[in-house]
This record gives sequence, structure tokens and C-alpha cells, in this order.
Amino acid sequence: MNVPSLFHFTFLLREVRTPSWRPWILRKQQFSLPRVPLLQAAGKKNSFNLLGLTEAELKEQFVRGDGPGGQATNKTSNCVVLKHIPSGIVVKCHQTRSVEQNRKIAREILQEKVDLFYKGEDSDVFKEKKASEKKKQEKKRRAKENLERKKHFKEMQQLDKK
Repeated sequence: MNVPSLFHFTFLLREVRTPSWRPWILRKQQFSLPRVPLLQAAGKKNSFNLLGLTEAELKEQFVRGDGPGGQATNKTSNCVVLKHIPSGIVVKCHQTRSVEQNRKIAREILQEKVDLFYKGEDSDVFKEKKASEKKKQEKKRRAKENLERKKHFKEMQQLDKK
């Protein structure tokens, strides 16, 4: 086995393995994103009618990462900063240690944010966010009603004992 194929083989092995700490990093990154009302719905995976992006519209930079991980995270330039020049939207992605995966994730998030920017309330991402908020409110309302029923039932039991 020659040296280039050995490097290629180890690269493939590195791509297949998923670290056990990865879901924690993804969850932390989601909470650390800035809260902008219309743009906070970006990051969902089920949208299909997104606007396309061309590479000419994008400006890409690789900067040093931050956050947990110590020296290994702070010294490597695997954090991707993507800017959509026509709209001015900027996305910073440092969810994985791989530059290629961060580039892919950043492009997906940027595509969804650009779609929200241009389509507004007609965007699939916005509709998904509204539907999930409505579902959450309905669940909260049902839980509150159930709690009221329980309180009323306990009061009735106490009155029956007297």
C-alpha cells in the first residue's frame, strides 16, 4: 500500500467515525446562535423549496474556533464564516472538527436563512417554525387543563371526606 492511498484510507476511517460528544456540541451550538425572530427558524432539515445559492454570491473565510475543547479547538482554523454578499447575512459554523463538514453545514444554514430573508412568512422554514410553536402551545394548554382537573378532583375528594 503506497503512502497516498494510506492517507486516503485513514481519511475515510475518520469520516465514518462519529464521536460520542458530537450531539452535545450540536446542542450547545444551537443554543449559542443569536436570537433573531424571523431567522431563528433556520437550521431545520425538512425544507425542500429553498432558494439556490451560487458560489459567486458567497464569501468564505476560515477562522480559529472557540468554545470547549481547549488548545485543540483554539489553535485550528476549522471554523467557517460564510457571508451572502447580496443580503449581507453572515453564518459562522464550528459544529465539528472537520472543515469540510463545517462548510457543508454552514451552506445549509445560510441557504435557509437566505430563503427566510427573501420569502419571509411564505418560506417553508418559517411555516415549520410556526407549526411547531402552535403544537407546543397546544400541548402546554392541555397540560394546564389537566392540572386544573386534578386540583378540582382533589378538592372534591376532600369535601367528600368531611
